[in-house]
Amino acid sequence: MTGMAGKLRIAVVFGGRSAEHAISCVSAGSVIAALDPDRYEVVKVGITPDGGWVLAEPDQRLAITDGKLPEVSGGTAVSLVGDPARRGLAVLDPGAAIGPAFTGVDVVFPVLHGAYGEDGTIQGLLEMAGLPYVGSGVFASAASMDKEFTKKLLAAAGLPQGDHVVLRDATGAISADPDLLDEAARERLGLPVFVKPSRAGSSIGITKVTDWAQFPEAVATAAAVDPKVIVEASVPGREIECGVLAGVGGALPEASLPAEIRLRPGVDWYDFSAKYLDDSVDFDVPADLSPEQVAAVQAASVRAYQAMDCRGLARVDFFLGTGPDGRDRLVINEVNTMPGFTPISMFPRMWAASGLSYPELVDRLVASALDGGSRIVR
Repeated sequence: MTGMAGKLRIAVVFGGRSAEHAISCVSAGSVIAALDPDRYEVVKVGITPDGGWVLAEPDQRLAITDGKLPEVSGGTAVSLVGDPARRGLAVLDPGAAIGPAFTGVDVVFPVLHGAYGEDGTIQGLLEMAGLPYVGSGVFASAASMDKEFTKKLLAAAGLPQGDHVVLRDATGAISADPDLLDEAARERLGLPVFVKPSRAGSSIGITKVTDWAQFPEAVATAAAVDPKVIVEASVPGREIECGVLAGVGGALPEASLPAEIRLRPGVDWYDFSAKYLDDSVDFDVPADLSPEQVAAVQAASVRAYQAMDCRGLARVDFFLGTGPDGRDRLVINEVNTMPGFTPISMFPRMWAASGLSYPELVDRLVASALDGGSRIVR
């Protein structure tokens, strides 16, 4: 242990070069508050929107206040040391290379959402630096971030997907073909469709299209976030989520009790404002499901976690509807390898409903990171 008085020193990394910068800050604030100061010494590492790493100022705001989103703006510049023998952060001395001050780190909690954080990039950096970290590795992070490859891997595991079309280099497609989708694809998908950046989260860049005349603009909005765009058919059903944690001591992964997101009257869909800014949705934690439905959601969540080769944790999102045969139809929407940890986020709330408090949850995630997580498949 490198912390004071034998405490574990945890670098909580937040912010980042992502459209989800602010949500990452809010998640980090909740994680830091849950870490027991008698057990952990926390090093707050913020990444500015342009990619600079800093030791965050003591007054760094990590909450949404009066509708204003937080942002990492200043602090002492630091750099991750790439030498696995040192495992830590070095202070950057202005006008020189790396300054003499050095902070050793036992484990990293990368509370980063979106690009350059949840997509395998920082995971690769931490692997090279020899630092244990919370969450999935490079492959699972990258594949889960990319909606196209999430769908491919889950389909290969026999898990149900909604109908969709991938537009590669959608920016070029806009200028090359104003129709973008042929008539056969439009007929197959039907309306409405959801047009999404392939590699983004928090509903950023997503448009619900109810008329094909809206489609080119929707693609342009998504392509401004990611040039690869996913067009998904609407899947009728209840929005259900389920958390997964690595098993303790090499055991199989465990699933939480599921939760349900219910939109209030007049709210069309679960967009960014509904998620974080407006009081426009209700959360049922746990969801009002039959024992058979709970078991089906939990089993599919664990299978998805394993199919994506996840580690540590994941949140699996579903649509639960009724199939043509009158039976339940469970469709996976996506897999999140670093779900939100904000005060209203479903992942910690689902685990609290399952008997694991927020402090116990972060303790377990840190312990899982230190033992390499559980990858066992039976």
